[in-house]
Amino acid sequence: MNVDNQTDQTRFAEVFLPHLVDAFRLARWIAGNRADAEDIVQEASLRAFKGIRAFSGGDARAWALTIVRNASYSWLAKNRPSSVVLTEDLDQYARDQVDQATGGDDVPTPEAALIAKMEAEEVRKAVASLPLPFREVLVLREIHDLDYRSIAEVIQVPIGTVMSRLARARRLMISAFQESAP
Repeated sequence: MNVDNQTDQTRFAEVFLPHLVDAFRLARWIAGNRADAEDIVQEASLRAFKGIRAFSGGDARAWALTIVRNASYSWLAKNRPSSVVLTEDLDQYARDQVDQATGGDDVPTPEAALIAKMEAEEVRKAVASLPLPFREVLVLREIHDLDYRSIAEVIQVPIGTVMSRLARARRLMISAFQESAP
């Protein structure tokens, strides 16, 4: 193994690999299922390794998620008709956050547990029904906890666009909840 290749492997391990979980979560939100997300992350990992020398420092997480986002769209364009982009379920981390916010295992009655589960499912469905540009901004902000600047770097748009997409995503979510209210 030559020195350059070993240096690339070390840098890849330091820069990209720590963000692999976030990479998978983003790919799953964009692709809609685990199997496709795994393929996308594999492709993104190859792209990141090939481009590791171009990483000039800065926010490694934003750099990694940008690669995953681009790999996701390339993979979807190649493997799915544009009219069929499904979104499955939230990942376990997101379900845990929803459970925490709704009381989780501390729910005192079966009725309250059922209500909390139904509300969590409504949130999952509402997020999944958002158009992809709004869903990805919402997921990057609320699930990955990125700031506006980092989101702008990942999706390669101005910060104002991030803010407007996020506001629109939240309005769409509110509308979806109001429509489903009895």
